[in-house]
Amino acid sequence: MGKTRTQPEPSTYSRGVPGSYGRVLVVDDNKVIRQLIRVNLELEGFEVVTAADGAECLDIVHRVCPDVITLDVVMPRLDGMRTAARLDSDPGTRHIPVAIISACTQQEVDRGQTLGVNAFLPKPFEPVELVRLVRRLAGQGDPGGHGGRLSGPSPADGPEPAVRPAG
Repeated sequence: MGKTRTQPEPSTYSRGVPGSYGRVLVVDDNKVIRQLIRVNLELEGFEVVTAADGAECLDIVHRVCPDVITLDVVMPRLDGMRTAARLDSDPGTRHIPVAIISACTQQEVDRGQTLGVNAFLPKPFEPVELVRLVRRLAGQGDPGGHGGRLSGPSPADGPEPAVRPAG
């Protein structure tokens, strides 16, 4: 009875299947958006772990060891940009590709690129765009499997990510 649980609550995890395409940590304070992203990625064979804000993301990231992290920008406690900065400053997480999924201004896109954010997908998004982006960041659909964090766009990235600044 005195055992302390060291993993996130079971509801945080998807029901991943063997042979899945990778693990994605989805961070968004909107439960409906988290579920939308989760369902679309699970249908494509990804295992999905969710967090409600940046603080929860940083609390579980080392335990779940994701292949990709998606972040909303506006969240309580710790927003997406500050979360991206902390992930980039941690040697244990700086190699994990990060995508911002949020309506961003050009200034936020520029700031995100300096923080090591790999890609931006504006809300509202098409599920096929989301899946394509996550596959690319997870090293699928990119024969070179470059992985890792990029400081900015690279010619190898092709036409993605689609960046449509808000406003």
